[in-house]
Amino acid sequence: MNEVLYVLTNLPDEPSARKLGRMLVESRLVACVNLLGGVESVYRWKGNVETASEVLVVIKTVASTYDRVQSLILEHHPYELPEIVAVPVVQGLAPYLQWIAAESSG
Repeated sequence: MNEVLYVLTNLPDEPSARKLGRMLVESRLVACVNLLGGVESVYRWKGNVETASEVLVVIKTVASTYDRVQSLILEHHPYELPEIVAVPVVQGLAPYLQWIAAESSG
């Protein structure tokens, strides 16, 4: 079975997160996207400590579509340097993981 990944990125607001999530699902590159609002980020950027309210986007996909998922995120992301990280899912309910794989065919 194709390795299931959770891909994480943050966006500045719900409309941009919703738009990206919809594009990813409609492209069939991912099975599901969760939008978690109310995230407060504290980070160092260009020598300064910054804070920002963001929406965490949790993307459920498979390893074989990752490069295309990353490209789509980069193409539509408003940040100069967006967070895009993939975390492998090492265990889970088999039918759920199979659903992610089936819906992430690209």
